[in-house]
Amino acid sequence: MTPAEGTSSAASDPPGGPATAPRFAPGARVHVKDDWPERRGPCHIRTPHYLRGRTGTVQRVLGSFPNPEDLAFARPAPKRVLYHVLFEQPPIWNEGRPGDEILVEIFEHWLEPADAAKEAA
Repeated sequence: MTPAEGTSSAASDPPGGPATAPRFAPGARVHVKDDWPERRGPCHIRTPHYLRGRTGTVQRVLGSFPNPEDLAFARPAPKRVLYHVLFEQPPIWNEGRPGDEILVEIFEHWLEPADAAKEAA
């Protein structure tokens, strides 16, 4: 598969077309999809690998922006909702003190409800 054909299943459009209204509100617990599209071919990923499979809390809806995972390959880029998501630091890097946190911008197509992630496990 070539970059022009698209390789990131996480970047595929959700059912019903591109996201426009935020799916998650501030305070919602979300799970970052444990997806590795780079194993399927060339891609551009904005979600840090160390957060895949982790659970965090939406802090803020930042708005809708063209998907950079498509823009990187000059493909049409549907707008995706972008969030600030807060994670506890110690479980991620096995260092830090209780209360240390990481705030990251993550696009909605990489997120699922935390409860749905537990049911899938």
